[in-house]
Amino acid sequence: MAVGLSSLTDIEVLQRVANYDSRALETLYNRYSPLLYSLIKKIVEDPKEAETILIDVFVIVWQKINFFDFKTSNAYCWLVTLARNKAIDTARRKRNGESSYPVYNDEYENNYILPHLSPQIDDLDLKTASSIRENIEDALHKLTDAQQYVLYLGYYEGLTISEISQRLKIPVQTVKSKIQVALESLKDNLLKGEE
Repeated sequence: MAVGLSSLTDIEVLQRVANYDSRALETLYNRYSPLLYSLIKKIVEDPKEAETILIDVFVIVWQKINFFDFKTSNAYCWLVTLARNKAIDTARRKRNGESSYPVYNDEYENNYILPHLSPQIDDLDLKTASSIRENIEDALHKLTDAQQYVLYLGYYEGLTISEISQRLKIPVQTVKSKIQVALESLKDNLLKGEE
């Protein structure tokens, strides 16, 4: 990790990246690449493809840091969502054929790959996320297998509600209901874990 930058917060590192400090990007890469690589690999499964996507994610960060809303201070969610969006887009294009999707260009990337986070999302950094990881895993494991699976299909496979409906051979309204119940149960499990 770049000397002197390792003690900076995620936001401070991103502010330096916005000023085109390549050492700050290296710090960000060293800090986040293990987490992002694991997420990407879970989505695309191929390790080499996951490495390529990880590099693409940091190129996007370098080139489009001005799209990050520094008022939200939510570097963790922005980076994780960016990596997920890029990985899911890659997986979908591979699964369904490149011609099934719009041309991947700057406009597409700005609208569909770059995260557009709600300002209402609580701030989160890597250190905090790591400290609550076990609580989240416990809350997920308390869900039924069916609830876990429907969330997995949506989050890791990036399937739409209608695609989940087709995969599970159940009506769209049933999928919506299952997702809603799963998310409510997850929230309840998380709140019980904090008590």
